[in-house]
Amino acid sequence: MKNRVYVALVHHPVYNKHYEVVTTSITNLDIHDISRTCKTFDVPQFYIVTNLESQREFLDRILRFWDSEIAQKYNPDRAIALAMISAKDSIDETVKEIENQEGIRPVLISTTATKYKGAISFGECKRINRPILFLFGTGNGLTKAVHEYADFTLEPIQGISGYNHLSVRSAVAIVLDRITSEK
Repeated sequence: MKNRVYVALVHHPVYNKHYEVVTTSITNLDIHDISRTCKTFDVPQFYIVTNLESQREFLDRILRFWDSEIAQKYNPDRAIALAMISAKDSIDETVKEIENQEGIRPVLISTTATKYKGAISFGECKRINRPILFLFGTGNGLTKAVHEYADFTLEPIQGISGYNHLSVRSAVAIVLDRITSEK
């Protein structure tokens, strides 16, 4: 893959199970697992998007611990992975930061477990020749407005059964593997 890939875990705006627009809570598992996956696949920055200051403070406490000398001695690999996390208030703020770093606006690709008309394939993602920001939703997924704001929506991950409800941590790992693999 020629281009740089960024990952954003979006906590707002997302849907709850009643398809109301909400802000979800940041979870410790997502922070640790997704940052380790991003580091494994050479993602330069993992963004966590939330509009709640209390959630950014929660994240900051975790990151401060993993930036401490004791944490770096306890598990240096984990500390390295968590150092790549950046909290942002919005998707727009995330896009602006990447654009400042890269000198060009990233291609925004939203993700969903639902079949979306006009969705692009993993192969098509590989052919994009600009930085990419993948948007992963929490709760019951990204809102329709986020999908409309994105340049593309990625086809859903299809397993071999009719069941389709992966954790976001698993989805990030599968997407990054598929777009960076040789096949």
